[in-house]
Amino acid sequence: MSALVLALLAGGLVGLALGALGAGGSILTVPALVGLLGFAPAAATTGALVIVIVTSVTALLAHARAGAVRWRAGLLFAAAGVVPAAAAGALSARIPETVLTLMFAALAALAAVRMLRRRTPRAGGRVSGVRALGAGAGLGAVTGFLGVGGGFLAVPALVGVLAVPMDAAVGTSLLVIVANALVALGARAYTAVELDWALILPFLATAVLGAWDGRRLAAKVSAGTLQRVFGAVLLTVAAGMGLTALL
Repeated sequence: MSALVLALLAGGLVGLALGALGAGGSILTVPALVGLLGFAPAAATTGALVIVIVTSVTALLAHARAGAVRWRAGLLFAAAGVVPAAAAGALSARIPETVLTLMFAALAALAAVRMLRRRTPRAGGRVSGVRALGAGAGLGAVTGFLGVGGGFLAVPALVGVLAVPMDAAVGTSLLVIVANALVALGARAYTAVELDWALILPFLATAVLGAWDGRRLAAKVSAGTLQRVFGAVLLTVAAGMGLTALL
């Protein structure tokens, strides 16, 4: 199968995940760029940020049109995580990569179990600014330390800590992802990384289309079902990352 076809298929899958679940960007894009398309790790992570930003903005607009974004909670959440993420990122450089991967897998598994066991939060109610700032700072520290997990950890935090309904948590997570990815991409602005745009652009095109399809799919599924699907996907990701670190 040609690299172009692989890029188109992988992009569609990433977009579908971001649109429907509000997660799955970097954690799916980076392995696809490295394993399927032969990108070097540095180019893959930078290319993934470009793809995730554009695709997440597309999905965010679709969710916003449906009124499924908690803007205040999302902005507080994202802003509170910037400094902790930078500090934790510097600390993580001293920790072996295998240990970091295992820690993320364990954390993702715990979040998945909580999502699978938790009842769907009721709609309504104003999100506490203090709780949003606290949860955002905690998530920023975790994601900065472990290097991945923006959406996959933001959605459980929004649902479990702030009691945001699952349908709104998906859209709000996209706002957090865009903010975090922009900061990360800005930090790489002066690095000499060359991207293969002949593969990035087709990947991005189908990702954008997939994001719209994902939003439409999420609108047809109940919040409880969506929450269980998210938990199952997160548990699968945790198992895969754990096995990869151990083997």
